[in-house]
Amino acid sequence: MNSSLKFQPLKLAIAGANAERGWARDTHIPALKALPGIELYAVSARNQDIADVAASTFGATKAFGDTLAMVRDPEVEVVAVTVKVPEHRAIVLAAIDAGKHVYCEWPLGRDLAEAQELAEAARRGGVHVAIGLQGANSLAVRHAAELVRDGAIGQLLNLRVVSSTAGWGTAAPPHYAYLQDRRNGATLASIAGGHTLAAVEAVVGSFAHVAARNSILRDTLELMGTGEKVQRTCADHMLIIGQHDGGCVSSVEILGGVPIPLRFELRGTLGTLEINGYHPGGYQCAALTVSCSRDSDPQPAPAVTGLEGAPINVAQLWSQFELDIRNGSHSVPDFDLAVRLTRLLDAIDTASDEERTVAL
Repeated sequence: MNSSLKFQPLKLAIAGANAERGWARDTHIPALKALPGIELYAVSARNQDIADVAASTFGATKAFGDTLAMVRDPEVEVVAVTVKVPEHRAIVLAAIDAGKHVYCEWPLGRDLAEAQELAEAARRGGVHVAIGLQGANSLAVRHAAELVRDGAIGQLLNLRVVSSTAGWGTAAPPHYAYLQDRRNGATLASIAGGHTLAAVEAVVGSFAHVAARNSILRDTLELMGTGEKVQRTCADHMLIIGQHDGGCVSSVEILGGVPIPLRFELRGTLGTLEINGYHPGGYQCAALTVSCSRDSDPQPAPAVTGLEGAPINVAQLWSQFELDIRNGSHSVPDFDLAVRLTRLLDAIDTASDEERTVAL
């Protein structure tokens, strides 16, 4: 392996950097500052002025108004894709074609076809890829999955999950209007639903069958500060009933516009296990803890300390992704998992639309 990858900081480029707002500013930047093995080398934005301000604010060496030019920079080793979902495909494909490792935010693509295309491109390119399912990759979810595998609560019987987010309520900032149109691939189902279902499958195993009811309870919302009304074409509430490969049954409720603490309650023949946490943006942004009714090993300490809120789980994923790149390992959620999760969400849509149970 190239010694520069082993001993020098990896040079990272962030697509979608903005000093005024955004997921990159709120989570990736604080997380990366705590990781000496990754250097923020470049940032891009929708125009050069925004990119210049972001580079100055975040301490990047280079700023690009053209994201595709940034990912082709020979100094860049890793690309983080934090732009809107419809823009993922072009950037991810360009980065893979340029031989870069890629961390892409979830959802990977607008639909299953895009997700499959990007996963296949990653396999052909031989690069490391990570999908931003930081909640399912969190120490708490990994610890819960390990306790289950070790038989801490016996044979799994049933799981109840209530997962919420402040999004998809009655009002939103104008830059979130695109989240209401299901054609953009960034919806309550794909974001809050996808993050939650990834954690469910990580702990209790793959869904074997699903039945569902996806509902639009509020068909319009107001854009804050404008008075403009926007039509909602995606679900703002989901109910999912499932059975998993090991026999466990589950009920999962996804609530839009109702920020409440996560409820993740698992019952087995020997005891119970819970995952707890709260963040208005969704469980994946929260500091999560596991509690078990029986004596068990404690939850491991985080790889990065001193962070609060949403950057915690993002930092954990970046820490593991860095080690994967350096060591040739594959420990983080990847594009193949993104394809499976997208296929599961399609099955849930079918189950709801056709009012039947769908086998996976």
